[in-house]
Amino acid sequence: MPLLSHLAELRRRVAVSAGAIVLAGIAGFALSDAVIAAAAAPLAHVQGPSLTGLNFTRLGEAFDLRFKIAMTLGIVFSAPVWIYQVWAFLVPGLTSRERRIGIIFVSTAVPLFLGGACFGWIVVPQIVALLAGFAPAGSTTMLTASQYFDFLMKLMIGVGVAFVSPLGIVALNAVGVLSAASIIRGWRIALVVIIIFSATVTPPSDMMSMALIALPLCLLYIASAAWAWAHDRRAARRARSVD
Repeated sequence: MPLLSHLAELRRRVAVSAGAIVLAGIAGFALSDAVIAAAAAPLAHVQGPSLTGLNFTRLGEAFDLRFKIAMTLGIVFSAPVWIYQVWAFLVPGLTSRERRIGIIFVSTAVPLFLGGACFGWIVVPQIVALLAGFAPAGSTTMLTASQYFDFLMKLMIGVGVAFVSPLGIVALNAVGVLSAASIIRGWRIALVVIIIFSATVTPPSDMMSMALIALPLCLLYIASAAWAWAHDRRAARRARSVD
């Protein structure tokens, strides 16, 4: 296709994706009350010397929070549409093998990301309870709603992306950049990186939350090493058969 035709196709794909995000965002705005209630639920069960609740400290902050939730849910709900649009734009330029690899990558990355986000959600009550427990007796922990939701989203997205990271190891092995032997030998470095990441997204003194995040990441690293080992064995057998 000529360059102008590519640009017209790109504009059409972007317009369809943006429209889907806006429509899904409207539905997300309607669900914002339920999202706020679900996210604030851990605060109601804090056992300690301090009372904890969400606070809106400026005029319009509640609307800004609802808009932020609506846009986030809009992107999530419309993911099938804009992922398809990206895929449909790229497919004509891909070989059949690259298309198969892309399908496998997307179908694996999405569940891993969602699983990581769920793990981030699971550790939120422990983190909230730990941090609120440091407040002195009779005090009130004032949580700004926007800051609390920013913390919540960063935790869930960060853990979700971390869960997808083993696919990078698999991809490097598939293209021959990283061997299974190198992956297995590098387990100490991987363990240090996992621990540092888990400590970064959780409070330093909360060993329970850090372990909840680090354990599945270690299992995913082991799974990627096993896949790479099996892939290298298949590649070696094919090379011997050709010889």
